[in-house]
Amino acid sequence: MKLAVRSAVRHGAAALAIGLGIAGAPAHADWSGKGEGGLVMARGNADSTAFNAKLDVAEESGGWKNSLYLAGLYSRNAAFATAQRAEGRYELDDKISDRLYAFGALRGERDLFSGFDYQATLSSGLGYKFIDSATTKLAGTLGAGYRRLRPEQLIKDPSGQVIERIKGDATGSAVATAGLNYEQLVTKTTKLIDKLLIEAGSSNTSVANDFGVQVSMSDRLALAFGYGIRYNTDPAPGTKRLDQLTTVNIVYTIK
Repeated sequence: MKLAVRSAVRHGAAALAIGLGIAGAPAHADWSGKGEGGLVMARGNADSTAFNAKLDVAEESGGWKNSLYLAGLYSRNAAFATAQRAEGRYELDDKISDRLYAFGALRGERDLFSGFDYQATLSSGLGYKFIDSATTKLAGTLGAGYRRLRPEQLIKDPSGQVIERIKGDATGSAVATAGLNYEQLVTKTTKLIDKLLIEAGSSNTSVANDFGVQVSMSDRLALAFGYGIRYNTDPAPGTKRLDQLTTVNIVYTIK
């Protein structure tokens, strides 16, 4: 477990350094957003441990906006790890008008149980704010870029433990990207959030969607229920196309 935590921290720190380096944000920049996390531990008749953590922040200066997202997931049963994922996304937006903006984005993911050793995408395009009110926000993006990935085949024993990883050749290809970000304030304390990202290339198409319900308990703290999916049309042999994750987290608002 300690090795997994060190790995997640290492990948998260790398993604953070890349994001802040590209942004070139000054040290006094005012970042706002949220951090959240959840932990489940069972001991006794069944031993299991699972935790996840997320950081989603942004800062605006003039017509520029920097957005950074980091996430980590780890779980294990009494004998071995069953999930281990670290991902990071960075986006730089350039305001063209009140609703239209240009963006450049960098995304990286390392999921030891996805059938890919790593996936990384560099993209750019245009975004548009369809709705931007105090209670409802809806923005969409369209772009193109380059994706680099390396598939790996997971060999498991009868208990389900991965005993061997057969790495394939790394490949790169052009991709089209599309995204939607939606927020809806249902009541003064309840908010719905949904983020969709699609990357379509000649070899495969990946879809990531994260839906959440956030209920405020105070000015800073909230309780969040989340449901996320990761879908790939052409996974490596021995892995499934669809991954699903349900979480219940404590959220801390950064402002």
